[in-house]
Amino acid sequence: MSQGPRSGLAAVSSALLAMSRHLEVRDVLKTIVASARELLDAQYAALGVPDDHGGFAQFVVDGVSDAQWKAIGPLPRRHGILAAMLDEARPERLADVRKDPRFEGWPSAHPDMSDFLGLPVRDGEEVIGALFLANKRCPKPEGGCGFTEEDEELLAILAQHAAIALTNARLYERSRELTIAEERSRLAHELHDAVSQKLFSLRLTAQAATALVDRDPARAKGELHQVAALAAEAADELRAAVVELRPAALDEDGLIATLRTHTQVLDRAHTARVSFATNGFRALPAAQEEAVLRVAQEALHNALRHSGAEHVRVTVDRRGGGAVLRVADDGGGFDPKAVRRAGRHLGLVSMRDRTGGVGGTLTVHAEPGRGTTIEMEVPGG
Repeated sequence: MSQGPRSGLAAVSSALLAMSRHLEVRDVLKTIVASARELLDAQYAALGVPDDHGGFAQFVVDGVSDAQWKAIGPLPRRHGILAAMLDEARPERLADVRKDPRFEGWPSAHPDMSDFLGLPVRDGEEVIGALFLANKRCPKPEGGCGFTEEDEELLAILAQHAAIALTNARLYERSRELTIAEERSRLAHELHDAVSQKLFSLRLTAQAATALVDRDPARAKGELHQVAALAAEAADELRAAVVELRPAALDEDGLIATLRTHTQVLDRAHTARVSFATNGFRALPAAQEEAVLRVAQEALHNALRHSGAEHVRVTVDRRGGGAVLRVADDGGGFDPKAVRRAGRHLGLVSMRDRTGGVGGTLTVHAEPGRGTTIEMEVPGG
């Protein structure tokens, strides 16, 4: 901390605040690595989370370009210095990692590293990661390490807080998985109830048509028309539930691509026209993008199932550092004064909860006979 204790403390505080802003494990790992490299002024930094098979479940680097990382090849195995940090749970500070007897080489595309500082990341007695830095940007003593004992102490503080941030992120992801599982269970029950009712009505109507076909063909014809209508409704219920059960591709594709695909599927599955447009959108933190997706799905579900709309339009636009989602339909609408009575039926309670959970606001514009617009605004990261 050549700039003095005050600037060092400010840098640590800044790094810890950056870690606390993220809930996704991958985001937390990236923030830890970037913070460590900046804090100790190193050329390279990395953090590996071990798996149970001698390798790494996740390995995040900072200071290496995407092209370099791709050229390096598969993730490293747990051997050499990395294995020592994980298995012996002790720090490693080396003048030249290449001269250490445990060094086993690296791929040809791997950047050249000399001085090295590494620490295990521990959650109690469990080692949950290995954090290391290489190539300190400073004049190095002859045959010595650029990283100092003070650097090691500073990195130890960061590693302790990294363990807390990483553990919290894992707990968040597990709780989200449970929430998704509960949502899937709810949808499965909803699918069973809705389709079962339609099929039961279908069966009774078909039986009535069979009984009438000889003595009253006109009435039988009417019943058969009803059979066709019920079959179409059952198919719509099935399609809607199956679409909702599909896992969101947020992690791979991002919010815009996921929403575009979702609306295209709904457009094919329903008689109403479903369209999507976006303007100037900038990526949001993962938790906010998930909330926007879920609110859009709920609003689309309401519009397609309850409003009788001919056209449902979904838009996502940038607003300041955040974004605004609108789901507007030209259906039957409803009386805003009755929103308390309609709220639970229309999913407005869950939409408000999801929106409030990410610091956003939800507004409902509706009028009988003039459609409904759901507007959700979320702040940036």
